[in-house]
Amino acid sequence: MEEQIKKWLFDPVFGKIIAATLAVLAVVVAVRYVQRALGRYIEDSQRRYRLRKLVTIGGYAVALILLSVVYSDKLSGLTVMLGVLGAGIAFALQEVIVSVAGWIALSFGRLYDVGDRIQLGGIKGDVIDIGVLRTTLMECGGWINGDQYNGRVVRVANSFIFKEPVFNYSSDFPFLWDEIRIPVRYGSDYEMARQGFQKVLEDITGEHARKLKGEWRKMTDQYMLEDAQLAPMVSLKMDDNWAEFALRYVVDYKKRRSTKDRICTDILKLIEESGDQIKLGAPSFEVASIPPLDINVRAGE
Repeated sequence: MEEQIKKWLFDPVFGKIIAATLAVLAVVVAVRYVQRALGRYIEDSQRRYRLRKLVTIGGYAVALILLSVVYSDKLSGLTVMLGVLGAGIAFALQEVIVSVAGWIALSFGRLYDVGDRIQLGGIKGDVIDIGVLRTTLMECGGWINGDQYNGRVVRVANSFIFKEPVFNYSSDFPFLWDEIRIPVRYGSDYEMARQGFQKVLEDITGEHARKLKGEWRKMTDQYMLEDAQLAPMVSLKMDDNWAEFALRYVVDYKKRRSTKDRICTDILKLIEESGDQIKLGAPSFEVASIPPLDINVRAGE
């Protein structure tokens, strides 16, 4: 029994297994220690997330290097077999390879980052993790009417960035233009309505729009864009049934619903306080003509 144990201890294969195991354990311990240290000393969540990801990837790379060093004398005989298997693996794992390529493109292409609100593969939500194969989203919308979380976590393959458009709501310019349409009955005081609607927009979104001028200037310097109007704007058009006011304004992409709620509440108060000078529109119908009626009344019937 003792001779058998000594044989195992001095066996080169057994020694390499022990060395590989110790090397991997050392890398795992080092990675976890560095990740905990990052959590203690770095307060910025986005920066902390990126560094943790970088440390994890670096740990994988170091582990592979150490394993290749331990088994370096065995690798030469595997080159032919690896070459034969490579073509088959590449064909069988096309989607995986494209997803890895998508991850590389995301790492250097700035399509989106953790914390951005995007629409990818038909799914809209906030990016909470970017993995080597999949992007994890906290979904918005769905059965909920609005840009709010529905509680469903969705994982979308990174390969979709090559197949479909990527909509980013918050990357270079984290604000959206939103619009509310208000039908006003014909015969209302249109000027009073315009001034009142404009004041409501100015009170709620005006200061916010003025702060964005610098951000929009950076966009026009970086991209071929026209100088758009950031200030809230009210425009009027005629419809078949009413005069329609369009209220256009800039809003934070995370506060779109709450901002619309405040604007609609103040608009309704304004209409109620106008004393019937501003009336909300409703579908109207006009009877163009009535066909002649021929009615005969007989006595005794």
